Amino acid sequence: METSHRIFVGDSREMSEVGESEVELVVTSPPYPMIEMWDDLFVSLNPEIGTALDAGNGQEAFERMCAELETVWEEIDRVLVDGGIACINVGDATRKVDDSFRVYPNHARVTDYFEGMGFEPLPEILWRKPTNSAAKFMGSGMLPPNAYATLEHEYLLVFRNGKQSRTFTPGSERRYSSAYFWEERNEWFSDVWTGITGRLQSLDSGELRERSGAYPFEIPYRLVNMYSVYGDTVLDPFWGTGTTSLAAMVAGRSSVGYELQAEFTEVFTKRATDIERLSQDTVSRRLERHEEFVEQRLDDGNTFGYESEIYGFPVTTKQERQLRLYTAADINEDENGYTVSHTPYSG
Repeated sequence: METSHRIFVGDSREMSEVGESEVELVVTSPPYPMIEMWDDLFVSLNPEIGTALDAGNGQEAFERMCAELETVWEEIDRVLVDGGIACINVGDATRKVDDSFRVYPNHARVTDYFEGMGFEPLPEILWRKPTNSAAKFMGSGMLPPNAYATLEHEYLLVFRNGKQSRTFTPGSERRYSSAYFWEERNEWFSDVWTGITGRLQSLDSGELRERSGAYPFEIPYRLVNMYSVYGDTVLDPFWGTGTTSLAAMVAGRSSVGYELQAEFTEVFTKRATDIERLSQDTVSRRLERHEEFVEQRLDDGNTFGYESEIYGFPVTTKQERQLRLYTAADINEDENGYTVSHTPYSG
């Protein structure tokens, strides 16, 4: 199996290199309106945002920031297949502007806009980010009533393009081989994810670190496996350091990414050189966890009704019998991005 990974340095408000209905899944984490680290980016897109912030008009700045993102949402509507899925990782913002402290509800604004385009909202997921600060609470500390809850979660908003799900031929091999384990389904499709920390990114430049809001690898990796099959293409219009493309490579899907800052592609080049080891580690760990699950179930006196046709170990459901995992065997870079060869995992 071979996958392609195209990266475009440019503005995702107009993704002219991607045709209509060319991608099956979108997984992205946009810049969050009213989070200060992204002020300069939004102002570069629309200087009136800076004027509103300088004037202390937080609501106007918020509306104009959201409008810039909504141009990208329109492009997603164009390039996503009918029944395709868009997963948007976004957090709300808390900010004091002109002596007014409030929440700016980014997740609600995104949901409203996707609904307005005709997308069907599906159950969302919250993932809780670890917070180690001992002084994380805002407001008046121990004195009521003017303290505020600290936002320690982000939203994984999930939308389907249209009312109907994608269709496959009965018994589709690529769909059944893309299955996940029963116990993974129970963990991944929970509405709250905890314990996801990921790896620290190695960004040599302090300026790059300040402009990177990348999420942990585990988040796009799960979403790619949950909402796509082998042979699909995953789009990330806010590519950053390429975590979504990295997840697609490991999961055996193709990808397309758009990024305004060319420097981030250099960071990704370093990350991509490690794809074979990352792929091997990720797949072997999934199989190890399944074998641990099987052992525990058998120790508890449970039995299994099915057996994997590929690996020979017990599985819980009939749908898991054809599950097959691949690892990246080779990666090549060209002028359009990367091509990755995948081979069935053999241990």
